[in-house]
Amino acid sequence: IALISGATLNFMNGFSAEQIIAALPTSTCLMGVPTFYTRLLQDPRLTPELCANMRLFVSGSAPMLVDTHEQWQARTGHRILERYGMTETNMNTSNPYDGERRAGTVGMPLPGVELRIMEAESEVEQGEIGTIEVRGANVFKGYWQMPEKTAEELRPDGWFITGDLGQIDADGYVSIVGRGKDLIITGGFNVYPKELESLIDDIDGVLESAVIGVAHPDFGEAVVAVVVPSNPALSAEAVQAVAAEKLAKFKQPKHVLLLSELPRNTMGKVQKKALRDTYANLFT
Repeated sequence: IALISGATLNFMNGFSAEQIIAALPTSTCLMGVPTFYTRLLQDPRLTPELCANMRLFVSGSAPMLVDTHEQWQARTGHRILERYGMTETNMNTSNPYDGERRAGTVGMPLPGVELRIMEAESEVEQGEIGTIEVRGANVFKGYWQMPEKTAEELRPDGWFITGDLGQIDADGYVSIVGRGKDLIITGGFNVYPKELESLIDDIDGVLESAVIGVAHPDFGEAVVAVVVPSNPALSAEAVQAVAAEKLAKFKQPKHVLLLSELPRNTMGKVQKKALRDTYANLFT
């Protein structure tokens, strides 16, 4: 699209706050993931003046915290446009370019894209959480030479089972609450990691967090919070105390781990599978 429109691309091999800060005054659009924005917010050079030439900031690949949206707008005067897509489907939803960009959501289905929230074979009531399925000309025809995987994820009538968990509000805005594989079932109760991560990330002294399920002899799975402190004085006990005050017992982490950083792929996505593998024997 950039080539067709005659635009110039400033392609960087990896994230560098220094390079982005240097490029902002002569750029008009930044395509990033939430980690880009949280790290840029730590730089005192991020000001409205630095972003004066910018037209649009876009975020995708992972859900962005409402707090990050609010901090970015306060620091730059720009409201980030968050959207949702996949390799198998291209873009599915987007907050509007002209209109309300609602923090905590990925906007509404794009023209020509159908989206529904399912539980097993039935569509859930509006506002309830379920698996996101999409259908449209944007959806691929199947996995190359993998007919069994294609049959598992692409229904005969064209609906693609994304594996993402989400909900739709009364105004049609879609929110992503996590991956189906990340859902934690502890003692028979469903725990959605994003709810806990949002709570933990709001604690003073926390930079970011990831909540995972780990095998447990009594509960099947136990909730484990992996936390990156921004303040070295932060303790695991302080995190657990906030959780105990604000969450039902089954949602509270059985263990809190403090790490210097979270494992990520080249796109900046947190690799929860790597965390689950590393701490698989924490309780067994």
